[in-house]
Amino acid sequence: MSSVAKEDSADLRAFIQSLPKTETHLHFEGALPLELLRRVRPEFQKNPPASWAPDYKFRDFAHFDRELIDMAFSWFRSPEAYHEAGKLIFARHVAQNVRYVETSFASGVLEFLGLDGRAIIDAIRAAVPAGLEVRIFLGIHHDGMAGKMRSILEDAFTWPGLAGIDLHGAEYVPLDPWTADYWAAARRAGKYTKAHAGEFMGADFIRKILAELNPHRIEHGVRAGEDPALVAELARSGIGLDVCPISNHKLMPGVTLAAHPIRQLFDAGVKVTVSTDDPLSFGNSLTDDYVALAEHRGFTRAELTRLARNGFEVALLSEAQKQRWISELRFPS
Repeated sequence: MSSVAKEDSADLRAFIQSLPKTETHLHFEGALPLELLRRVRPEFQKNPPASWAPDYKFRDFAHFDRELIDMAFSWFRSPEAYHEAGKLIFARHVAQNVRYVETSFASGVLEFLGLDGRAIIDAIRAAVPAGLEVRIFLGIHHDGMAGKMRSILEDAFTWPGLAGIDLHGAEYVPLDPWTADYWAAARRAGKYTKAHAGEFMGADFIRKILAELNPHRIEHGVRAGEDPALVAELARSGIGLDVCPISNHKLMPGVTLAAHPIRQLFDAGVKVTVSTDDPLSFGNSLTDDYVALAEHRGFTRAELTRLARNGFEVALLSEAQKQRWISELRFPS
């Protein structure tokens, strides 16, 4: 790389650093800092996970899921572990000028590790530094209400500090019949609802999720671009898509940064935001994802600023708080 290119890259990163930003699609377990993983997994002392390589591609979702679970749950065994990780995770957000975060923790830890959801929420909230707003979601798999989980999930609506729920897991697993009723009950309880869709399954699956679950927002949603009518509906309705470019590049079949669908969606007026998804698996920071959009998809500084604004517009904040942070954004000419 030439010295001019290095200076341009440094200047771009400085600009992105200056933007007040949000992160609205972050799996807490998938954000485990590498230094904590290294405490319990000595084999990562010399090198990070192989998936941190820029052009790494997971074979499929099962490959990704298996490796993430293996790494993350070497650490996440107690509420105290969530708290210790949270202090580092959120400190890195503050260092990147992130003001607002939405993060989800996996309901599987309640079932398989016997942890208490209230205690996890309290542990995460206690790690939030001054000046950062954090909203905590419970991530539930398509078949996640089996056995004892039914009573736990029904009780979750009473947990203080739980902002909402998010549909997680392999999209190709059929939705259990309880799912639509549960998402409707969450809305009646005043909880915000999200759902992963349009990452591995196509536009028809996004339509199915919108029709059956009626979520407030879609996580990923990038395959909406396969259906121009759906793209138009998303733009008209204002339903946000929380997009994770580097994650998609490493995980989605056929998707690369150079041809990422976020460009098409943004240009069509869909309210897209930018997040990291699972940085433990992808080796990315939020700044890296913004840089990737500038370098690979031609996003201008004004467009990057628009993306940052979108994040505040979808945030679970008062209008006054949104406008306070939005007012700090300066749109380059």
